[in-house]
Amino acid sequence: MAFTVRTRPLQETGFTLIELMMVVAIVAILASIALPSYNDYILRGKITEATATLADLRVKLEQYYQDNRNYGATPPACGVAMPALKHFTYTCTTAGQTFTLTATGRTDDGMGDFVYTLTESNSRATTGTKWGTTSTNCWLIRKDGSCA
Repeated sequence: MAFTVRTRPLQETGFTLIELMMVVAIVAILASIALPSYNDYILRGKITEATATLADLRVKLEQYYQDNRNYGATPPACGVAMPALKHFTYTCTTAGQTFTLTATGRTDDGMGDFVYTLTESNSRATTGTKWGTTSTNCWLIRKDGSCA
């Protein structure tokens, strides 16, 4: 009895190098579009810390004023403690019956160019941004100059 070996042609499976290179190119193009948008999204999230905290500090200073008839006993100090948060540092100066709150971005967090201010008359200003634009009447939150 003789055995016969049947041979079948090999079927190739998998991807060719060209197909893999095309997929890598498509992913690279998508990443080059998505990454800047994602970075701007993260930046706007960090800016929210400054604007929300400044608004909160203004309310606390007005409450302090209602109780003490001044914004701080010894200018230039304010009557409320400034918070220590992750993305911005906060300062307050008083002069008579006025105050100026300032949020300055931390350089170690990539926010070093951002500076926002708020006064007792609720005047909001942006005195510095990463984009090189400023505003004397609002808080800039986007590269296109949109205000909060």
